[in-house]
Order: sequence, then structure tokens, then C-alpha cells
Amino acid sequence: MRTLSVMHDGPIRATSWPGHGAPPIRPGRPRWREPHQVRVGAVAAGSSLTALWVLLWLLAFARSGAGFAWVTLTASTIATVVAVILAHYGDRGVAVGVSAVAGTAAGVTGLSVELYFLLTGDWILWLHQRRPLHPSVWSLEQLTPVE
Repeated sequence: MRTLSVMHDGPIRATSWPGHGAPPIRPGRPRWREPHQVRVGAVAAGSSLTALWVLLWLLAFARSGAGFAWVTLTASTIATVVAVILAHYGDRGVAVGVSAVAGTAAGVTGLSVELYFLLTGDWILWLHQRRPLHPSVWSLEQLTPVE
């Protein structure tokens, strides 16, 4: 049985191109570059314009807590669709900024709705009626002594 070092006669070459006309061997590691790089300025532009977009939607259409939630979710959904289109056809840096702000706005809205529900027992997005608290949640009336 032959060992691995005996299997090859001479050094192993990087290319199998035979003899004359072989491409030159370059020293060092190859550098791979993306053809369309994501730049910081594009990400900043996308995120600032999306923040302005969501803010203008809130100022124009939100009149209550439920309106705030619905308007923010609608603006974030539209911005996410725009980010997908930008990522496919346009500037990917702007798409990263748009999707980051849209996702953050939708996430903060979701947490706000859940926190409101936990504190009041009222699901603010629809059926906006005051409901009694779940028995496991303490209310101020349960904490005050009855005389």
C-alpha cells in the first residue's frame, strides 16, 4: 500500500493547464468583490426616508391608539414591499435601510399593542371594548383594601 506522499511524483500544481501559455500564477489570496456593494450612505438614506414616511403617515392618519397601530402596520407593510422591489431591481443598500426601519416600526407597534392588552385587557386593533382583566392579572381595585 502506498502512502499519500508517494502517490504524486513532484509538486502538485495549482492549475492543470499543460505547458506553454498557462495563465500566470498571482501571489496572495484572490479578492472577491460584489458588483453592487451595499454602502453606508445608501442605508442611511433608506432608513431616514422610511422613518420620515412612517412619521408622515402617522401625522396624517392616526387619530387614536387603534389608528396609530393600523397606520404604522400599513405604512410598514408598504415599505416592506418597496424594500423587496428595491432589493430586486434597485439599490440594495437603500433596501436594507427601508426594511430595517419598517421592521422596527412594525415590531414596536406589535409590542405596544401587546403591552396595552396586558395592562388593560383590551385588544386595541379590533373589537375595541373594555373587557374585564384575566383573573391572573392584578388590577388596582384588587389591591386597594375594602372597608
